[in-house]
Amino acid sequence: MQPDDELCLCFHVTQRKVANYLRVEKPTHVAQLADCFGAGTGCGWCRPFLQKLFTASRAGTIAELPPAEQYSQGRGRYVRAGRGTPPAGATPIAE
Repeated sequence: MQPDDELCLCFHVTQRKVANYLRVEKPTHVAQLADCFGAGTGCGWCRPFLQKLFTASRAGTIAELPPAEQYSQGRGRYVRAGRGTPPAGATPIAE
């Protein structure tokens, strides 16, 4: 995943926005990432990846995230399995 790829596909929050939020705001709990343009408050797919970024940020390391296409396809499978419902205006579900 590249910095300008969407991490939260529901609210169009890029990996760069989350990384900057982590760097500037220094949240103490992963739930505070919701204050970053609503990241993680839609279908729920991005929450484990937000956790990875949060944990890596606290440790001073870099989180490994899948390529954007693979990430989007995983979200499609997640939503089709009934595990989350994207809000109106979210990035469409990948086939």
